[in-house]
Amino acid sequence: MTVSSVALKRSASDVSRLESASAEERVEWGLSQLPGRFVLSSSFGIQSAVLLHLVTRIQPDIPVLLVDTGYLFRETYEFVEALRERLDLNLKVVSSNWTPARLEAVHGKLWEQGVEGIERYNQIMKVAPMEQALDDLGVGTWFAGLRRQQSGSREHRPVVEQRQDGRYKVYPLIDWHNRDVHKYLVKHDLPYHPLWEQGYVSVGDWHTSRPLTPGMSEEETRFFGLKRECGLHV
Repeated sequence: MTVSSVALKRSASDVSRLESASAEERVEWGLSQLPGRFVLSSSFGIQSAVLLHLVTRIQPDIPVLLVDTGYLFRETYEFVEALRERLDLNLKVVSSNWTPARLEAVHGKLWEQGVEGIERYNQIMKVAPMEQALDDLGVGTWFAGLRRQQSGSREHRPVVEQRQDGRYKVYPLIDWHNRDVHKYLVKHDLPYHPLWEQGYVSVGDWHTSRPLTPGMSEEETRFFGLKRECGLHV
């Protein structure tokens, strides 16, 4: 399917219908109307089991991309292996050419160097390797688990959007609330990330993730409250 024919399918009425569609219907629409190759990205964070389960029930062999910075929590690596085995995931681990040791030897601990340092870290360790993986795989459409409730920077995201590079991104859970996520996990006997029990509501690298404490917003649990997005979904 060409991009021009896809554009015809993405009429105003079609996109409007997606807003009221179920998450499963959004996935099915994306797979049938948008250009391949298809991938699903996952941070294997607190609630990641939902989208992994939902999408792979519809497209079992879809490549699942995980960006591994080398700084993930031990519990995250264990969670990855548990879900990979349980859901029979077609897991593709994406990593930077920069190892943690080399990064710190050359640049120091970038995450301790303010917003500029955090952004540089994210570009080197997350964004650049993901973009390379998307190119190498010839990806046309990317499914991701963003939700409007998660942050102010996401509250106006549509169900589907086209990036500047021409790729499409689909957010099947975009309008889900935490209660919807919890109901799905319970219904399908799926686990939260192990650190949920320790007060974490969002998990990335160990050095820039904190548990939620009284008086904090969810956004403040990442990157010392200096920023919310790591750059993968901007």
